[in-house]
Amino acid sequence: MNEKMTIAVVYGSARQGRFCDTVVNWALTELWAESGFRITLIDPLELKGTAGDATLNAEALEEKIAEADAFIVVTPEYNHGYPAPLKELIDSCYEPWHAKPVGFISYGGVSGGLRAVEQLRQVFAELHTVTIRDTVSFSNVWAQFDTAGNPFKAAEAKAGLMVMLRRLKWWARALKTARAENAYSGIAA
Repeated sequence: MNEKMTIAVVYGSARQGRFCDTVVNWALTELWAESGFRITLIDPLELKGTAGDATLNAEALEEKIAEADAFIVVTPEYNHGYPAPLKELIDSCYEPWHAKPVGFISYGGVSGGLRAVEQLRQVFAELHTVTIRDTVSFSNVWAQFDTAGNPFKAAEAKAGLMVMLRRLKWWARALKTARAENAYSGIAA
């Protein structure tokens, strides 16, 4: 199976002035340099309705999730957990997540977002996903990037991302093959 895989990069924050954009932009630069997959973005800010309607466009979200073969969730840690907009995004649909792998890039203060990731693993288990053990984590994130959005320890950050990405791609191919042979929806019910 040599067809291109689709990896959806999911923004975990919807805060005004969010640092998530910096981390996602770094990840996208590295991901675009790799071959063998397409990148799509899932941003809760772009999925909101009109100015007076703060709910997510569930139909558009479900379509994006269904099209993806794998996910990389870029999440901050807010108050020892993950942000509410990310939970709303995850909970907006169910079956399109099934039998797909999820990797994490986290950031925050001292813990680097790892507490948020561990909570997300529990949530994604309920959606019948496979979470990748290896993560990329930026502790004290504001001191990890220069003003242009490049990590000061670029080689170290990229090395961690490449390990996670290799495993994510392996799971994405394996699960895509398995889904094609036997629809997962009947098994998950």
